[in-house]
Amino acid sequence: MTPMLESARTADSTHISPRRTPPTWLVVALACAGQFLVVLDVSVVNVALPSMRTDLGLNAQGLQWVVNAYAIAFAGFMLLGGRAGDLYGRKRMFLVGLGVFTLASLGGGFAQEGWQLLVARAAQGLGAAVLAPSTLTILTAAVPEGAARARAIATWTAVGAGGGAAGGLVGGVLVDGLSWRWVLLINVPVGAVVLLGSVLWLTESRAGERRRLDLPGAALVTAGLATLAYGISQTESEGWAAAAALGPLVAGVLLIGLFLLVEARTAAPLMPLGLLRLRSVASANVAMLVCGSAMFSMWFFMTLYAQNVLGYSPLEAGLALVPSSLAVVLGSKLAPRFMPVIGARSVAVLGTAVAAVGFGWQSTMTADGGYVVAIMVPGVLMMLGAGLAATPLAALATSGAAAGDAGLVSGLVNTSRTMGGSLGLAVMSTIAAARSGEGDVGPVALTEGYALVFRTAAVVLVLGAVLMRVWLPAVASGGARG
Repeated sequence: MTPMLESARTADSTHISPRRTPPTWLVVALACAGQFLVVLDVSVVNVALPSMRTDLGLNAQGLQWVVNAYAIAFAGFMLLGGRAGDLYGRKRMFLVGLGVFTLASLGGGFAQEGWQLLVARAAQGLGAAVLAPSTLTILTAAVPEGAARARAIATWTAVGAGGGAAGGLVGGVLVDGLSWRWVLLINVPVGAVVLLGSVLWLTESRAGERRRLDLPGAALVTAGLATLAYGISQTESEGWAAAAALGPLVAGVLLIGLFLLVEARTAAPLMPLGLLRLRSVASANVAMLVCGSAMFSMWFFMTLYAQNVLGYSPLEAGLALVPSSLAVVLGSKLAPRFMPVIGARSVAVLGTAVAAVGFGWQSTMTADGGYVVAIMVPGVLMMLGAGLAATPLAALATSGAAAGDAGLVSGLVNTSRTMGGSLGLAVMSTIAAARSGEGDVGPVALTEGYALVFRTAAVVLVLGAVLMRVWLPAVASGGARG
């Protein structure tokens, strides 16, 4: 009990704001609003990609980097953002991240060249990386451990998953009704409202004394992940054995290895490697990485299939994915009901298995598929499973770590999920392009490439379910089931 009491005293002593503690529901609402914004922007641009390509003259690889520039900066700097929140204040980092994110959205909305849009998307990802870890840490600090916290985490997961899922609909409405620029500009008024509410009602806290941030570690891990993703994207046009792809792949692996070496030797590491000795932290994050690599690509390729093959408009493509959006929210809210009964590990395995069935079904898609069997039903299965798996994995990944590492662990959770998605998208895009062929290919060839992507993702998810069953702890480190 002594370390827990000491942590509580440390946290209490570092509250900076003298204001009365705000209602828990308000803290949860603000934290979830921040999470919704950053996850929404991972997927909201998908339906706008054809319009961006026409307006800014982007090629296929440039379109992929509209998504990846955000995702890689988001994942690469998230560990730094989480640690900064622990040391310098969760509210402060929440406000800084949200401010950067909102300004970058404004810049991206007014981009006149492709490179300007990519820079703005990377800046958005940087702001999101500072903001996102604080959303989970602020929430877990405001809600006591137990059933109430499990429900709060489920809400956070549902809102985050819903943000990714709603991106297609929101993007479709904005592109059809206004222009592609509004998928970015819409963040400005929403971000301003959340920023004002956070200034007024969130209280400040941090864990531990201030110390130097590990900037070399942050630079190495970000450069390593970005270089690795770039190398994978090059395989789409150059092939796996080409120097243009092999060089960045080897360089990325070496940079990540150097990052691990620096972390093992520095006095104040960005990523204390001892955390990975916690079974719950290591296994849940690896599971998130594997599942993210398969599930993230769903929105990208379903949107392309709907528009490029079936001829849907951006709005129709967004509306087509509404049932999937509702399914991921439903799965996230059902998970905490099942976790006390069958355990977090079993719920995660069940969710991954359901998603694998959905991906397998989607891999039977045809160039003239009907909406119900080609989009709605498999989409619901994929995202219902994703929602069921995400909540127990997040709960397990954040269990067992010290209070002073809460922000770091929260950053690691988001890093694993987002980086898995980014690298997975790069690999899946290469697989689709290799199967479809080069040049101006028709609907049948495109469908064959997309189908192979979903078939590959189904296999990855089956392997992920086996990995979870073997490696995830049956009981969270805190001792409660789930």
